[in-house]
Parts: sequence; C-alpha cells; structure tokens
Amino acid sequence: MFSNPVIPGFHPDPSVCRVGDDYYLVTSSFEWFPGVPIFHSRDLVHWRQLGHVLDRPSQLDLDGVRPSGGIYAPTIRHHDGVFYMITTLMDEPGNFLVTATDPAGPWSDPIWFPEARGFDPSLFFDDDGRAWMCGSREKVFPRFNGDTEIWLRELDLPSMKLVGEESVIWEPVQRGGIWAEGPHIYLIDGHYYLLTSEGGTAEDHAVMVARADQVTGPYAPNSRNPVLTHRHLGLRHPITSTGHPDLVQTQDGDWWSVLLATRPYGGPPYGPATMAAVRAESGYNLGRETFLTSVRWEDGWPVYDLVQPEMPGPALPPHRWPAEPACDHFDGGRLSPVWNHLRTPREQYWELPGAGLRLRARPESPTGQANPSLIARRQQHIDFAARTVLDFAPSGAEEAGLALIQNDAFQIRFLRSARGLELIRREGGTDTLAASADLPAGKLWLGVEAHGQDYAFRYATEPGRWRDLAVLDGRILSSTTAGGFIGAMLALYATSNGAPGTSTATFDWFEYRSVG
Repeated sequence: MFSNPVIPGFHPDPSVCRVGDDYYLVTSSFEWFPGVPIFHSRDLVHWRQLGHVLDRPSQLDLDGVRPSGGIYAPTIRHHDGVFYMITTLMDEPGNFLVTATDPAGPWSDPIWFPEARGFDPSLFFDDDGRAWMCGSREKVFPRFNGDTEIWLRELDLPSMKLVGEESVIWEPVQRGGIWAEGPHIYLIDGHYYLLTSEGGTAEDHAVMVARADQVTGPYAPNSRNPVLTHRHLGLRHPITSTGHPDLVQTQDGDWWSVLLATRPYGGPPYGPATMAAVRAESGYNLGRETFLTSVRWEDGWPVYDLVQPEMPGPALPPHRWPAEPACDHFDGGRLSPVWNHLRTPREQYWELPGAGLRLRARPESPTGQANPSLIARRQQHIDFAARTVLDFAPSGAEEAGLALIQNDAFQIRFLRSARGLELIRREGGTDTLAASADLPAGKLWLGVEAHGQDYAFRYATEPGRWRDLAVLDGRILSSTTAGGFIGAMLALYATSNGAPGTSTATFDWFEYRSVG
C-alpha cells in the first residue's frame, strides 16, 4: 500500500518519464525560482528532489511576473540519451525547451518557439525517428473563456525548429467544451493516444482520451470519456480536482499515471449545504499536489482507478530514500533544494556563513510583485509545526520574520519591527494587525503550528519558554480564497519596506515537521 499524494504540497501538473529502472518527474513552479523542481524515484511512490531544471537567471526571467504567472505545466521526456523539458513562461515570451544528459543538470539555456502560441506544450518521439510538439491554446476568435484547441507540429531535432504543417487535432467536448489542456501523446500497441484534461483545473477537472492510427489524426474519442474525474464525488470527498495526468509504463509492463489533485479541508463534514458554502468554508492550502493511480487497459483504452488516499502500490521493489532532517541549520554551503526565491534573484541578498542564514533588509517587500529578500519552502502537511530563531535589530521601517504566503495580497506575517512583535494578517491587499507584544532586545523564537485551518502563533525570548500569541484562520492561504494556482509557502524574510535598508536578519535554523 502507499499513501497519496506521493509528492505533497504545491507540486501541480506532474510529468514523468522512465529511463531503465529510474523515474524522473517535474512539476510547475509559477513565479517561484528556481523553476521546475525535478524528482527521482525507483518505485513511483518514494521521490527525492534532485534540484531544479531552471536554476540560473539566464534560464528564467521572472521579473515582475504576476502571482500564479510564470512557469506552467512542464513535460519531461527522454530520447536517445538526452532529457528534454518543455514548458511555458506564461504571458510572454511563451514556450521553450531545455536539454540535459543528466537529469540533475546542468540543463541548457532555453530554446524558444515564438511561433508556438499557447501553453502546456508536450513532446512526442515517434518510433520512426520523428519528433512532434503539441500544446493547448485559445482559439484565434474564442467564443467564450476557455474556448481552446490542441495543436500538433513536427519538431526537427537537429535544428530545433518547428517544421511542416500544423494540425489541430482536438477540441474539448465535455462540460460545455472548455479548457482542453495538458495534452500528451503516446504510441501504444500500434495506436496513437491523446490524453488531455478539460473542464478547468478545479472541481470539474476531467481526463479525456482519444485514439488515432496516425499521429496527426483524426483522433476518435473514447465513448466512455471522461476516463477519470472526481467531480461526481462532491466537494466533501478527501481528494478533488483530479486531472492533468501523464502515463508511464513500468519495466514490468504495468501502467501508472501521475496527476494533480487537491485535498480540501476545514469545511463542514455533514449536513445539507450549498456548493458555495462548502467551498467558502474549506480550502486546499497545500495547493495542487502530485498523486499516483493505477491504469489498466480494456478493449484498447486506458481505464483509470479512482484516486484514493491509500492504494495498492506498484509491483516494484520499494525504494525509500534517506529521510531529510526536520531542522535546517543552513550549514551545507548552499541552500537546500526545498528553498525557493520569489521571482528571479538579481543580487545575492542571502549569505550562508557556515551556520545560519543571513538576509539583508532591502526595499522590496513580500507584499509587492518584485524579488524581496526572502526564501520559502512549501507547506506539505495539513497539520504541521514550523519554528525558527531570529536575531534582528530593526530601525525605521525594517521588519523581518516568518511569513506564510499565498500571494502578495493574501498572507500572514509574524515579524519583529521597531514596534516590537507583530502578527499581520493580509487579505485582499490590506494589512490588519492581528496581535502584538513588547519585546526585549536579543534573539526571538517564532513558531506556527497548524491543525486544520487553525494556525496557532507562538513566540519566545528565551529558549523553550514559549508564549501563545494568537490563533488565525488559515483559509486566506488557499486559492479558493486568494485565487490562482499555487499552495501556501513558509518564508523567512527581511525588508526595509521601500526605504534604504541598513540591517541584516540572521536565522540560526528553521524546523518544519508534520504533527499528529
């Protein structure tokens, strides 16, 4: 048995490929840098993060990117000893791919395809040696929001140019025909299969499959579409929004699929309620996560199993990786791959002097759409505890501390300023002081413990002598409240809030762990 999700926390739009006995998986990263986290597994259940595909500023310009903009829906494939990752930098300049011979990197600088309008690109390598790119896009003259189509065009690998004629191979057919996206093509037993999602990436998400005798089509839909959806199970089901899958065959011949889904929590468990009420009272603070489910074939079509919290695992030898330490002392010489920057860092505002983390207070703030002095990691558990210790002597408008961030307009900041200790709740771009306390000079211990949607904030001015400050509702950290496509991030930050900064914040360590 294994537990879903297999990669918890904000890891949406998974794509997977197998090379021998090894599996490699990438997910979307949106406005966070480095871009496209990459994972390695030998059993499809236990995954370790190798790093990121886009880890150099020359590869990824996120300057000024809006919340939930940036990198969408990467696809990873392996062909003739080379790994390919293709994705979209949304809004502009569009679709690009990078290559590597080692999935841990380094990966090349981007190769852009300005003529490939749209998003969610994918690659298919045919057994005749030809390569193809497909993707989703809104129609030139859309009739409604989400009026999309799936396109296909040949990719010449030596020149890395799109060649030949373009074909439109699919239009959405379900739920009013909106948002055909996340396409992947496979050649299985002499047939070409197109796997795509429709209905939007929320509770109506659904997976469609079509089949053709030629890669360019025509593609005939499965009469039993959708082959996977949880929309009929309702908003109280523990797993919703299933979709955006990618297929992989094990070395033993079995078929599995990774996909995104969400885990709503905090809403009313029983009794009559409208959909709007259930959605308003619950949230999925962890964002869209990576799940795994089994697939079997009947009459030439894939049959998906519903995605359950506990499921029978693949018939592969279990391969567990060494557990990561709960506490990061920042003593490894470089940041762990769990840490991320908000947009592309253009200057070195952080230091790792051997033990501890130093952040220089700069004018940029987590409440703006720039690159603040901040590193963040994903919330990965519904019930968790996080703690840190801060040494900071602010002046003027400076502040530093621990922040829980959904985006620039929805967040909670637990901070030290010249006024003392402050707990700031930010909703819709407006800050509200939720609680405060006077502080002596010296080190400050900050902690947050979440049980469901109750986030309890505690502090100490001496080791181990914790004091309760306040309990806040965590629903503002869910995209059901804040909008967008990401999950909550826990950040260490320092800012001078628009003025020149003179201070440095030192964090001795950061601890994150699941709690029962």
